[in-house]
Amino acid sequence: MNFIPQVIPDIILIEPSMHQDNRGYFAETFREDLFNDAIGSNINFIQENESRSSRGVLRGLHYQIPPVSQSKLLKVIQGSVLDVAVDIRKSSHTFGQHVALELSAENKLQLFVPSGFAHGFVVLSDTATLSYKVDNYYAQVHERGIAFDDESLKINWQFKSDILKLSDKDKNNPTLANAIDLFD
Repeated sequence: MNFIPQVIPDIILIEPSMHQDNRGYFAETFREDLFNDAIGSNINFIQENESRSSRGVLRGLHYQIPPVSQSKLLKVIQGSVLDVAVDIRKSSHTFGQHVALELSAENKLQLFVPSGFAHGFVVLSDTATLSYKVDNYYAQVHERGIAFDDESLKINWQFKSDILKLSDKDKNNPTLANAIDLFD
């Protein structure tokens, strides 16, 4: 496995080692010891989620606040998505910056997004199934969001806004400047 820090070094792209032959392939997609060494701390994933969406569906930008903030390990099982993580740690020198990467069933890449980041994705293929592990349980009372179209973030979602499909909640998220409960 290769662990590749991104422009924001706390975001880690993970390339699994692929072993292919005429029968198909085998890939080791998670190994706790290597993972924890690569990120420099011990993460205990306690919940796994799966989401299926159609082309143009945008989910995000979401985060949970302490005491149940979440780190996530994401991968696409079917299709492709543009996956985005925004640094919302006010004391960080990369505050307000983001990483955007295509994850697909074909490229088998995974993305680690630590606590202190808002996360979202848009589906690029006809449909996509995304699977992700988290290190804290979902808690609606601690969930927050940031507007996907906040101009200060300069995120290229690869679709015109009028084509995107969002939940009512995600349509009404505040900008980063007006977001509440950001990380210190």
